[in-house]
Amino acid sequence: MWKDGQGADVTFIVRGQLFHAHGCLLAARSPVFKAELFGPMKVKATQSINVVDIEPLVFEALLHFVYTDSMPDDEHSKDGRTAKLQHLLVAADRYGLDRLRVLCESKLCESIDVETVATTLVLAEQHHCKDLKEACVEFIAAWNVLPTVMATDGFKHLVASCPLLMKEILDKVSC
Repeated sequence: MWKDGQGADVTFIVRGQLFHAHGCLLAARSPVFKAELFGPMKVKATQSINVVDIEPLVFEALLHFVYTDSMPDDEHSKDGRTAKLQHLLVAADRYGLDRLRVLCESKLCESIDVETVATTLVLAEQHHCKDLKEACVEFIAAWNVLPTVMATDGFKHLVASCPLLMKEILDKVSC
């Protein structure tokens, strides 16, 4: 249905790129889509919805999951894959796709590294991903990489946006 677009009744415009979809399927999978398409937030009869704050590749991955109940194959480099997973986690949370959020969280736990751990930790805190948050703190403490992590831009963002996480990190490192 998704690939051929036959019977699609809603179009999403994501940074100029069009995505045709089936409103009933989206509504069945996501409470946010349900409200947007059929509830009080219903868009006018044109059924053309402008989506902001999501990249087209991320929205495409989100739709892939809605239609197939699986993560898309990812041909990106490790750095690109982690960033895409981070954005997909945010989109999954935004659209109430709990299973996708859990899958993203799990894949992000597997890809933690010095360059991405601080940014991933901020996302975990903001989106209530307990396991991912714990994995990030464990990574920083277990591998004794705090000085290296502190040199990253992500760490500066962490300190500015989630200063209370510093206590958790320091408590874990001191153990």
